[in-house]
Amino acid sequence: MKKQDLSVKNVVAMGIGSAIYVVLTRFTSIPTPIPNTNIELVFPFLALFAAIYGAKVGFAVGFIGHTLSDFIMYGQTWWSWVLATGVLGLIIGLASKKLDLKNGIFGIKQILLFNIVQIFANIIAWIVVAPIGDIIIYSEPANKVFVQGISATLSNGITILVVGTLLLKAYASTKIKKGSLRKED
Repeated sequence: MKKQDLSVKNVVAMGIGSAIYVVLTRFTSIPTPIPNTNIELVFPFLALFAAIYGAKVGFAVGFIGHTLSDFIMYGQTWWSWVLATGVLGLIIGLASKKLDLKNGIFGIKQILLFNIVQIFANIIAWIVVAPIGDIIIYSEPANKVFVQGISATLSNGITILVVGTLLLKAYASTKIKKGSLRKED
């Protein structure tokens, strides 16, 4: 079995993506009535990076970005939610090959696939990983963490559905379509 190393491009994407994640989290979080749960406009950006660069980068940007954001904003890191963010990026990144963004294709079929995957990823991240991690690691009450998880699933799913779809559509439109006579610069 051949060992796959990370390319320089992917390592740079992880670093830049994580830095942008921190900035977006700091300045675009919108509080909700659910304690410690915000509408996060950073997640469409994470979905974009995961869709472009794949699962490793998606996981790393989510994990590193969330770790740094928590530490900078709160002085501590909430590991169960950091892991959930990494899982979100990982799952979206795993589906990236099916999207064919590099060939400028992001039509109805790809939009539906992307949104089915991101909704599934949000459910796994916020209704499974984060609450169970909160219960196991921090001894948080189950009713509290599952309400937070459901709230995060809904808000993140909607922001990725709207903003993430627009970002991916815009990105795909910058790529040369498969079979095009236009040459790449």
